[in-house]
Amino acid sequence: MTVTLDAADVFALGPAGAVAAVREALAGGLDPDGDVPRAVVPLAHGQGLLMPSESGGWFGVKVATVAPGNAARGLRRINATYLLHDSATLTPVALLDGVALTTLRTPAVSVAAGLDRLRALAAGGGGLRLVVFGAGPQGEGHVAAVRAHVPVADVTVVTRREGPVPGWAGRRLAAADGGAAASVRRADVVVTATSAREPVLDGRLVRDGAVVLAVGSHEPDARELDSALMGRATVVVESRATALREAGDVVMAIHEGSLDPDDLVTLADPTGWRGDVPADRPLVVKTCGMGWQDLVVAVAAHRRKEGAPAERS
Repeated sequence: MTVTLDAADVFALGPAGAVAAVREALAGGLDPDGDVPRAVVPLAHGQGLLMPSESGGWFGVKVATVAPGNAARGLRRINATYLLHDSATLTPVALLDGVALTTLRTPAVSVAAGLDRLRALAAGGGGLRLVVFGAGPQGEGHVAAVRAHVPVADVTVVTRREGPVPGWAGRRLAAADGGAAASVRRADVVVTATSAREPVLDGRLVRDGAVVLAVGSHEPDARELDSALMGRATVVVESRATALREAGDVVMAIHEGSLDPDDLVTLADPTGWRGDVPADRPLVVKTCGMGWQDLVVAVAAHRRKEGAPAERS
């Protein structure tokens, strides 16, 4: 029987559970470069995304849509559904709310990759100072995922215009406000979770040792981070092939001569992102979203609800 996990069921896994699922999958040998690339289907009013993946005895596929015009209609820009199968029989076992799954797994991957640095920063005491570009669900999700693992002292959200302060932040600043730049200079963690197609901050302001979690862009001609930051940072990506195909932050920095593709650190190499990462350089975790991430978090959420085994033959 196919069970249904609504948004509440998916979110019940929690940020810590989602981060653990990602780190356990990578520690178990999952290689993101072996994943099936997502298919992007141009549609009359946006895009369709098909994201399949198979690992650990499970197969799943997310069908997502991106409709830029929906904001003016008061509707969600992104909609998604996830279907999880048993690999042995290819029988559907669970239908999950894909929007909730995306909201949960995206910050889980960011924090899973940057967790060692976050813990090292937090060891100094006093809690971390976060600056979040974007007041949407991914901004909120990243704050929740960081808070689930290390103390947070202060959260500033930066948006294009002034507006109400979300409940998960301490203050809200407009991007053009001089206070936004000052907040970036002091930040331990900077999150960029916007729909911007051009850099949202001056990368020279990010202090050495800070963590930057960038998730907003997944097209080769759109970026949130400039070459000044990418050139001086250790850059962690999900997979080299995905980054060179979809991550405009990476693609454009390489094109401008600030970043060498051979210097990218991938999640398949834990000795790189959990080991010898220089502490005196910013750590940039740039993700675009991949099918394996949805799969491992979907399996964890399904197991929590139904008590299903971790792996299938």
